[in-house]
Amino acid sequence: MTGTHIRKHSVVLAGHRTSVSLEDAFWEALKGIAAAEGKSLNELIADVDREREGNLSSALRVYVLARLQA
Repeated sequence: MTGTHIRKHSVVLAGHRTSVSLEDAFWEALKGIAAAEGKSLNELIADVDREREGNLSSALRVYVLARLQA
C-alpha cells in the first residue's frame, strides 16, 4: 500500500527540537496544507501542537483527516 511507510522528521516546537513519526501519506498531506496556507511545515506543526491534547503524531493525523473532510 502506497504511503504507509513511517518516516521520522525533526521539527522545532517552542524552541526545542523534537521528532515526529508519521506515514508518508500524512507528511505529503501536511506539506500540501502548509503550502495552501502559506506556512512552513514547521509552522503548521507548531500550530497543531499548541492546540493538541495527547500525542503529537496522533493530533497531526486527526488534523489532516479533519481538513480532508472539510
